[in-house]
Amino acid sequence: MSKIKILPENLANQIAAGEVIERPASVVKEFVENAIDAGAQNISIQIEGDGSRLIRVVDDGSGMEEDDILLSLERHATSKLTSSEQLSSIHTLGFRGEAIPSIASVSKLTITSRTHAAELGSRAEIRFGKLLKVHDMGCPPGTVMEVKDLFGNLPARKKFLKSRQTEISHIDEIIKNYALVQHELGFHCEIQGRTSLDVPAHGGSLERRVRQIICRSESEDLLGLNFREAQSDIVVSGFLVAPENSTGGTAGLRIFVNGRAVKDRTIGHAVSEGLHNFLLKGRRARGVVFVNLPAQDVDVNVHPTKQEIRFHRSQKVHVAVTEAVRQGMERYQKKVRSEIFGSPPESSALVSEEKRGTQDTVLEVIHTNENTPAKEVRITDVSALKWSQEDSGFVSREPEPEFFASSPLVSEASVDKLEAGKSSEGHMSPEDLKKENPVFQGGIKKVTAPLPEVGSMRYVGQIFNSYIVCETASGFVLIDQHAAQERLIFEELCKQYKESKIPSQVLLFPEIVELSPDDRQNLEQNGEEISRIGLEIKEFGGNSFIVQGVPASLSHLGPVDVVAGILARYSEEGRKGGAARLEHVLAGMACKASIKAGRRLLPEEVEALLTKMREAGIFSHCPHGRPVLKSFSKDDVKKWFLRT
Repeated sequence: MSKIKILPENLANQIAAGEVIERPASVVKEFVENAIDAGAQNISIQIEGDGSRLIRVVDDGSGMEEDDILLSLERHATSKLTSSEQLSSIHTLGFRGEAIPSIASVSKLTITSRTHAAELGSRAEIRFGKLLKVHDMGCPPGTVMEVKDLFGNLPARKKFLKSRQTEISHIDEIIKNYALVQHELGFHCEIQGRTSLDVPAHGGSLERRVRQIICRSESEDLLGLNFREAQSDIVVSGFLVAPENSTGGTAGLRIFVNGRAVKDRTIGHAVSEGLHNFLLKGRRARGVVFVNLPAQDVDVNVHPTKQEIRFHRSQKVHVAVTEAVRQGMERYQKKVRSEIFGSPPESSALVSEEKRGTQDTVLEVIHTNENTPAKEVRITDVSALKWSQEDSGFVSREPEPEFFASSPLVSEASVDKLEAGKSSEGHMSPEDLKKENPVFQGGIKKVTAPLPEVGSMRYVGQIFNSYIVCETASGFVLIDQHAAQERLIFEELCKQYKESKIPSQVLLFPEIVELSPDDRQNLEQNGEEISRIGLEIKEFGGNSFIVQGVPASLSHLGPVDVVAGILARYSEEGRKGGAARLEHVLAGMACKASIKAGRRLLPEEVEALLTKMREAGIFSHCPHGRPVLKSFSKDDVKKWFLRT
């Protein structure tokens, strides 16, 4: 007697169901995909319990005749494939022909359907793989798929379902995914009698659908993606939520390839790469990314549930998605610039180096002691604002003249005027305040030194000695002074490194430092790169090294601290590639060189910083991903005071 036997059809269907029907959400996915393939304009989903009690999906698609209903219950029966050649070019969501018979074998399934041309529809009732009856009945055009008692004949499978909330969340995720990718279709979903999603057909643009489903509020900023790679015909589109509203997990990013919701590490990594230096560590992008490419360049037949795919040229896809996100971030910078500064300046981000050199002079105030008067030192680049830090004890030194431009922004007369009006603590005395401020005189006096304005943004003041407050045409904005300058200096350092070498400040008295074995190894392995970032250090004997020059932007720090900080960052990023490690080092240098929180700024310094921001190509986030500014509209203010 033969040992090998053909499995009974019902048993084979149950085995197939174990691959295709993982949980109630899998049933919803198969039914919704069939409805979309049938040309439905409106899809309604009803869920009871965790989905195992009832799943009902109603659509107004093309419908089926009685013969087609019966054929759909057979394994490998499909209307979507007719030849093997089509497997290399799949254009539909469902095509295997296993879903309906698999579902029918583990549930009580009822199919009601009618074509638009027929007067009557047909209804088929199946109980755990056994067809009970088929009959004609009146029903609207389209199809109703109803599943009850899912896994009722397989209690071992049913007990492995998760909690009701977990299963419902998986169902909700499936429905929202298809409501996004098919944003012109209408979706209505009721779970336990509660409407969880209700979006009409032709209810607006993709952006509106994204705001309805993904955004936590209507005011969240979105980065639009729109990129085409001409050679490989790859098109990337979608919307990402602004980096400051990113999420801590990976579930916030929804990926679609040729209209199919998938999980793909290549695209997920490309999105993170495009947002490099804009996301905080541990945060992930949130939004929706659509990738469309020729069907023959993607294999969707590698997984029973079709949630995983394989690209023919994955590197091309990665490059296209990364570039799409980068370009989207550039457009976002322009949008933010326009909102807070108004119309861009003549040269905006394209300011020539010659012109930029005449606009960057600011004043630096160095308080070396609380009991001594403030000392003013003229410097000539906003990136050279270096303060004596209470925590470091180092006093900034004037940079080399050749490193920065030299045209002054503040005249000698204005400097004298500022100095004359200050008390020994660097503030206006009460007597001078009474003379200068009309409020204390009881009269009206013309203000001779108005607060600076940059574009349509007017400087109002500073709070907590850390945040700059400015009024804009549409409201007001808070700017983190440290994060703002940190991004500007970081971009300048990156530019200088790419062009040749970051300027170095030669030490008048070279200093000897002792390095640990790990630091010495990092120095030997990355000596050329370290030299290009402006650190001049040479071996002196044993573990001793002599520091002859430090990056000019860090010249206010002690050489020992500079060397220790740079080599520590090389140790932290030792396992990463050169580009990521270099950016980490430059970001650390920019952080050390920037204005610190808690430092009071002069209006002239604020004006120089805002001008630099207005001209910069990138300014919205510091290199570590923290937001630089936060805007508040007039409507927000009115709501606070109940004036709407």
